[in-house]
Amino acid sequence: MTEVVLAGLWGLVAGSALLLGAVVGFGLRVPQKVIATVMAFGAGVLLSAVSSELLSEAYGEAGLTPVAVGTLAGAAAYTAGNVWLAGRGARHRKRSGHLRAQAQPTEAQQSGSGLALALGALLDGVPESAVIGVGLLDGGTVSLVTVAAVFISNVPEGLSSSAGMKKAGRGRAYVFGVWGAIAAASTVSSVLGYTVVGRFSPTVIAVVTAVAAGAILAMVADTMIPEAFEDAHLAIGLITVSGFLVSFALSHA
Repeated sequence: MTEVVLAGLWGLVAGSALLLGAVVGFGLRVPQKVIATVMAFGAGVLLSAVSSELLSEAYGEAGLTPVAVGTLAGAAAYTAGNVWLAGRGARHRKRSGHLRAQAQPTEAQQSGSGLALALGALLDGVPESAVIGVGLLDGGTVSLVTVAAVFISNVPEGLSSSAGMKKAGRGRAYVFGVWGAIAAASTVSSVLGYTVVGRFSPTVIAVVTAVAAGAILAMVADTMIPEAFEDAHLAIGLITVSGFLVSFALSHA
């Protein structure tokens, strides 16, 4: 099996976790505290993967200054996209909708919000998938840990968001269509991360990895932690640290 195909398969595996979470969130009535708990755990997993895998590897290749600039650029780019989408109805795309003030809008309440939600899901998923493909350039060691971290974190993301979509009156075809498309986009993003970024020097690859890491960190802070805090705030620290340690253990296994 060629590494290009392998990159696509790993991207599909990670992206399919969103679809798995969507099936659970749309089909079952999951208690809000359970959603908050798994979201906090997933946030910890991603935070650990970014720090101990992505940024650590990038720093070893390029040094502090390029990695710091790349990380800030990634966070700034994500934030700019998120601000644009927030004004079009995607501000609470990761929310399960149990609080009226933080519920996803219906199409009647805000025209075009369905498309904005889909674009928001794409914005959240692309950086995660891209680093999977980039990781394979290093022989696969980083990628395997990152795949596990992204998969674990994607399940609660899909679960919470699809529950919010359902409460906003969006049907089964829309919900599963969005997450199916994001799973496909994750596959393409991972392949592009391997094929396109792989043509550059190790320093450029390190900076691109840092950009993706910055976007992931911004996404965790803006969309995952707020949802987790709403109902798990008394235990969010312990749960997040548990997720962090699981990912840390994977990276040192």
